[in-house]
Amino acid sequence: MAPTSRATLARRLTALVVAAVLTLAVLTLVGADRLGLGAASAGEVQSPAALEAALVGVDATFADRVSAAHEAAAAAGVPLAITSGARSVAEQQRLFDEGVAEHGSAEAASRWVLPPDRSAHVLGKAVDVGPAEGWRWLGEHGAEQGLCQVYENEPWHFEPLVEPGGTCPGLEPDASHTVGG
Repeated sequence: MAPTSRATLARRLTALVVAAVLTLAVLTLVGADRLGLGAASAGEVQSPAALEAALVGVDATFADRVSAAHEAAAAAGVPLAITSGARSVAEQQRLFDEGVAEHGSAEAASRWVLPPDRSAHVLGKAVDVGPAEGWRWLGEHGAEQGLCQVYENEPWHFEPLVEPGGTCPGLEPDASHTVGG
């Protein structure tokens, strides 16, 4: 087998760099959450290290509850992953601005994403979970850990609304119905 020339190696390296840049561009434009990245694939459980990373910035008591729910889901054979946890004001503002652009107005966007001053994610008191099997399970069992689905239109969004073992309140139709909305 003949040795690979420098020109061939340079072309291969360039192709890899271009592919990496294009991948990062797609992730930036579309958003990793929308592509389901960071979430467990069907049948997989989010690793403890990935769970810990996803809970950085989340209120400590809330993070303990989410971790307990993650363990319970895994014990039940259900994949559960945190797809979004605590967000900075800037990140929440970017998401809200994208929502306004997508839905045409702040009022319409607020059904799906709140501005930073109204977002529980900014306070470290909300997580979004996936995959669908995981959020369905958490919707049924989350109150055991004090985690409640909040909005009818966002079955993946959970907040610590009750003490563990409590009864979750009824669902709001969407985020625009939250206090101050």
